[in-house]
Amino acid sequence: MSQGKLRPFIIPVFIPHTGCPHRCLFCDQEKITSREAWPITGGTVRSIINAALKSPKFHKGGFSQVAFYGGTFTRLPEEDMKRVLGVVSPFVKEGIISSIRVSTRPDALDVKRLVIMKEFFVDTVELGVQSMDNEVLSLCRRGHTLQDNIDAVQTLKGMGFRVGVQLMPGLPGDSENRFHDGISKIIDLAPSMARLYPALVIEGTELADLYRAKRYRPLTLQDAIRICASACMRLEEKGIPVIRMGLMSSPSLLEKGRILDGPWHPAFGFLVRSFLFHELNTAVLLKKRATKTMRIFVNPRDEPLLRGHKNQGVQCIEEKTAARVLEIIPDDTLPGGRIRVEDL
Repeated sequence: MSQGKLRPFIIPVFIPHTGCPHRCLFCDQEKITSREAWPITGGTVRSIINAALKSPKFHKGGFSQVAFYGGTFTRLPEEDMKRVLGVVSPFVKEGIISSIRVSTRPDALDVKRLVIMKEFFVDTVELGVQSMDNEVLSLCRRGHTLQDNIDAVQTLKGMGFRVGVQLMPGLPGDSENRFHDGISKIIDLAPSMARLYPALVIEGTELADLYRAKRYRPLTLQDAIRICASACMRLEEKGIPVIRMGLMSSPSLLEKGRILDGPWHPAFGFLVRSFLFHELNTAVLLKKRATKTMRIFVNPRDEPLLRGHKNQGVQCIEEKTAARVLEIIPDDTLPGGRIRVEDL
C-alpha cells in the first residue's frame, strides 16, 4: 500500500470524566466509551502505545496520532499532564508517532498548560463546544457560554494549535434553526475540523429522567441525518472537514436498554454521506422519471454511497423515479460525487 493511501492510525487513550468539573445532562462517559474513570499514569499510556504499534494497521512513515479522549485534559494536575505527555513525546521525536491530540472544555484553557502542551508536541486540541446557543448550554448545565466557545477557539488558533469542535444537534432547548445558526458561528471561527454527535438518551443520565417525564424528545433518525447532512455540506464547503458523525459503537453502549431513544445507528456517518450523495444527484435522477429502466454509472469510490445502507439508496432512486435500476456500473472516469444515467 502506498503512503498516500494509508489511513490515519489513531491510538486512543480514554480518560472518562478525568478533569471534568461538571456532569452534563446528557453525559455518561463510562458507558459511552466502555471505560471506567481511572487515575491516568505514564505506565498505562506507554502500554497502550506499545500494544497499538504492534497492530498490522500501523505503518511507520504514515500518519499516526495519540489521541486523549473523554476527559478535560487541560484540567489535569500539571504533574499528571507532564507525566503522560512525557511518555508520548519521545515517540514523536523519534518519528514513530506523528502528533498528539487532546480533548477539553472551552472554559478550561490555561495558558501555562497550553505552553506545556506545545513543549510536549501536542498539535491538536478538540473542544466540547456542543452548542453555540447560550440557552441550550445552560439547559444542559455545560457550565460555559457561547463567548467561552469563541474565546477558546481564538486562543488556541492564536497559539498555533489545530482546533476541532464537537457539536451535538438535538439537545434540550435546541431547534433546527438554532443549530444552523450555530453552524454559521462555527464557520466564522474557521476551526480545523468538526464532529457532529446527535444527542442520544442514555440510561443513567439526567436526560433520561427528562425523557421519562416527557419533558424531552430526541431527534428522529431521519431528522438527524437531514440536519447533519446540511451542516456537513456547509462546513465542508468552507474548508472545515467533518471527521466523524455519530457516536462510535462500544460494548456497554450497545447493551440492551442502554440507549433509551434517539437517532442511534452504527453507520450514522455513512447514512449522512449517502444522503448527501443522493441530494447532490437528485436533479440528474429526476430527469429520468419517464424512463422504465436505467443503468447508473458511478465512480467506484462512490458506489457504496449510491447503493446506501443495505441497498436502500437504490430503493430510494426507484421510488423517486418510478424506474427500475437494472445495473450500477463503476466508471473511474467520472468525477467523485457525480453519476451518469443511461436509459434502457
